[in-house]
Amino acid sequence: MAAEWAGLDAKTRAALDGSGGLSPEQADHMIENVVGLHALPLGVAVNFVVNGREVLVPMAIEEPSVVAGASFMAKLARAGGGFVAHTTEPQMIGQMQILDVADPASARLALLEKKAHILDLANQIDPVIVKFGGGARDLEVRVMAQSPIGPFLVAHLIYDTRDAMGANAVNTACETLAPTIEQITGGRVHLRILSNLADRRLARARCVIPVSALEFGRDDPASRLYGGETVRDRIIEAYAFAAVDPYRAATHNKGIMNGVDAVVIATGNDWRAIEAGAHSYAARSGTYTSLSQWGKDAEGNLVGSLEMPMAVGIVGGATKVHPTAQAALKLMGVTNARELAEIIVSVGLAQNLAALRALATEGIQRGHMTLHARQVAIAAGAVGEQIEAVAGKLVAEKKVRVDRAEEILKGSA
Repeated sequence: MAAEWAGLDAKTRAALDGSGGLSPEQADHMIENVVGLHALPLGVAVNFVVNGREVLVPMAIEEPSVVAGASFMAKLARAGGGFVAHTTEPQMIGQMQILDVADPASARLALLEKKAHILDLANQIDPVIVKFGGGARDLEVRVMAQSPIGPFLVAHLIYDTRDAMGANAVNTACETLAPTIEQITGGRVHLRILSNLADRRLARARCVIPVSALEFGRDDPASRLYGGETVRDRIIEAYAFAAVDPYRAATHNKGIMNGVDAVVIATGNDWRAIEAGAHSYAARSGTYTSLSQWGKDAEGNLVGSLEMPMAVGIVGGATKVHPTAQAALKLMGVTNARELAEIIVSVGLAQNLAALRALATEGIQRGHMTLHARQVAIAAGAVGEQIEAVAGKLVAEKKVRVDRAEEILKGSA
C-alpha cells in the first residue's frame, strides 16, 4: 500500500521488501573484510504532514514502539496543522589546526587579510559543487590561547555542500589549502578535518497539539483517564526535568534520536555524525540540556519545538550505493537534502512527544513492554500463533522475561 501511494516502481519496491536490497557484492565495495550482511527491520511511520505535505517516513530500527509512537504523535500533530520545519543553509565547517606559529595574533590577521584569496582557491578545488551553488563561504580564525601544548591557531573553512553531507568535499578542501595556510602563517598545519558540530547547518521543527487531542485513556479500560490539560501540563513538567538536569536530558535526547537515527539509517546517512553533532549542540551552553522545548500557547495548546544540527545528504556515499537507501528517499519524495533534514527533525520531535506522553501518563513500560514481549517470546522459541499467545500472558503477568516465556511454552507443549 505504501509503495502504491508513493508510486514506486518494481525495482524500488524490491529494495524496500528485502528481495532486491544490498547484495554481498555491493557491500564488498562499501567497506573492508565483508563477510555478510546485517539487516534491521524497516518500518514506515505514517500520519506525517511536514510543511503541508503528506509524507511516508521509512525508519530502520530494532527497538519496539518507536515507529508506532512517532506515527501516533504525528496524528495528534495533524490536528494542529502538522509540523512546520525549516533549515539553514547547508554549511559545514572544516577545521585546520595550525601549530608552530611564532605570533598567533599576527598570523590570524594575516590569514584574514588573505581571506578572499583562500576562498577563491577553495572554490577551484571542486567546480561541480560550485556549479550547483555550493562552495567556500567564509574563513574564520581563532587563537587557542590555552591548551596542553600551548597556543595555536584554528582556521574554520565554512563550506556550502548543497545536497551532499559533505565530509569528503570539506576534508579535500582543507587538505588542499594546507600548504597555502602554512605559507601565509609560517606555521605547520596539523589536523585538517570536518567538524561534526554542524551548528551552521541546523534543522528546526515545531508543532501545536490541541489540548483536546491530548486526552488519554478513554478508549482503553486498562488505563487511567487523564484530561487533555492534565496531560499537557505533565508533558511540560517532564520537559522541565530534562531542561535542568543532564542525567535526565541524556535519556530525553536519546528518545529524540530514536526517531532521528532511524530515518538517517534508512536513508544511508551517517548516524554517528548526527549523534555527535546533536549531543555536542545540546551541551553548547556548557551544560548538557534538552534539545527540544515544550510549553503552552495563549489558547492552552501544547507547543513543541526542536532545533539541532542535521548534516544529511541525498547524493554521494551510501545514499547512492545502497538500493534500500535510494528506495527510502523515493518513498519520502524528497528532492533535496534540506527537505530530508526537515522531515528527520520533525520525526525527532514526534518521537520526543511520544516518550514524554507515555512518561507523563501510563509510564514508559506499559506500551513498550507490550511490543517488547513479542521479541521475548520469539527469543524463548515461540513460533507462529504461539508468539502472540505467549506475549499476551507475559504482559498480563507483568513478567516480560525469557525464562517466564520458556515456562509458558513448556506448559503449552
